Amino acid sequence: MAKKYGISALKIFVGTLFIVCSVFPIILLISGALKPENEVFDYRIIPEHPTLDAFRQVFKTMDVFTGIWNSFFIAAMVTVLALIIHSMAAFAFARLDFPGKKGAFMWVLSTMMIPFPVIIIPLFFIIRGMGLANSLWGVILPMVPHAYGVFLFRQYFVEMPDALYESARIDGCSVWKTFTKIFIPLARPMFITLGVSFFVTNWNSYLWPTIVAQNESKYTIQIQIATLMGSLRISWNLILAASVVAVIPTVILFTLLQRYYLDGIKMTGMKD
Repeated sequence: MAKKYGISALKIFVGTLFIVCSVFPIILLISGALKPENEVFDYRIIPEHPTLDAFRQVFKTMDVFTGIWNSFFIAAMVTVLALIIHSMAAFAFARLDFPGKKGAFMWVLSTMMIPFPVIIIPLFFIIRGMGLANSLWGVILPMVPHAYGVFLFRQYFVEMPDALYESARIDGCSVWKTFTKIFIPLARPMFITLGVSFFVTNWNSYLWPTIVAQNESKYTIQIQIATLMGSLRISWNLILAASVVAVIPTVILFTLLQRYYLDGIKMTGMKD
């Protein structure tokens, strides 16, 4: 009995420690955003002189709504296009028979081993050649194809009972109708899981948008935050305040969809 209580106490301690380590940086972020500039690095977690001046200054010096809209448009379009294309490719790999299927799937997976910085320069030359430099679509299109989504969708579709696909085909459903009417509705948790992942990843993206977006009207909120860092002086309270504003949409999205997000993770296996 004592051993059982000891294990339970250890689990509670580890869980509590993990929660504290996860939440504490967020508390510091909000606390720093509410402090005057000369108090940002003091030892107090609760601001001694709380103020919203940093938030007012952020909205005064930055076109925050344009940055948020650009980030939202990029993240939303990448998410929608990626979910459509990845799910279609994954369905083909999981359920259709065609020559070279295993080799093609392995080739797709092999692209995950190529670091993105390695292909940035040739990718930019391609985008510029297409006339998409300094445009939001120039940021969006290269971010759509990714083996990660194809792999997870494929694993999800493989786990579905073979009888579903065979019954639909026997009843005269086309491949497209089988995919759209049967597999997509059943894969809703995976769509939401990957949708949240794609959206958050592209919302927080900085490197590629910085390269493609060349004037302020195309800046995302992440680029706008970086512009607050001057060469001679850095107002950390403004950067923290802008970061709080930038993180709010993703927190709202995850809060609304967290149940489906976790369901999608739990239901994705490694069956081959």
